[in-house]
Amino acid sequence: MILNANMDWLPNQGIQLPVVLADVNVTADFLEVTFTVEEPEQCFRAEVREDNGRSWEDSCVEIFLQNPANPGEYFNFETTTRGYLLAAHGPDRNSRQVLPQEIINKVIRTKQVASVAGNLICWGMTVQIPASIFGLASFEGCVLRGNLYKCADKAKTPHYMSAFPINTEKPDFHRPEFFREF
Repeated sequence: MILNANMDWLPNQGIQLPVVLADVNVTADFLEVTFTVEEPEQCFRAEVREDNGRSWEDSCVEIFLQNPANPGEYFNFETTTRGYLLAAHGPDRNSRQVLPQEIINKVIRTKQVASVAGNLICWGMTVQIPASIFGLASFEGCVLRGNLYKCADKAKTPHYMSAFPINTEKPDFHRPEFFREF
């Protein structure tokens, strides 16, 4: 799937936007998403150096997923180009609980080394989220709903992209009402 920019959002207007592809695969044990990103260098930022840091400020790709074991909450998994992960869960944007490091370590992150092609920085990330994080033995029989995102709030050129449309006045990824089935 291709991540698109909501062109009604002011930060996305009048700039060269990244190109982001995502491949979603669900097995019994994992939700696996492989992101391939080509972004203009002014959209690229890589400063975060720890898990549960401010990943959204860097170039990052994000997986928001309704909890299949408790549909009243959702998880966010936000991965930087360096492979650092912010992971939290809760019912809304204001009531988030950050996952402890021992849980974060269960999320497999495989990064592709960044390369430069002209003014583009090309990078990729595969994120494998185990069913066990949700208290499930398996994803078999589960309907997985969520959205995929790309952003970089503190880049020279901030931008906001999603797999499924978010119909809001300004960028807001914490909107489970716009989640769709993967």
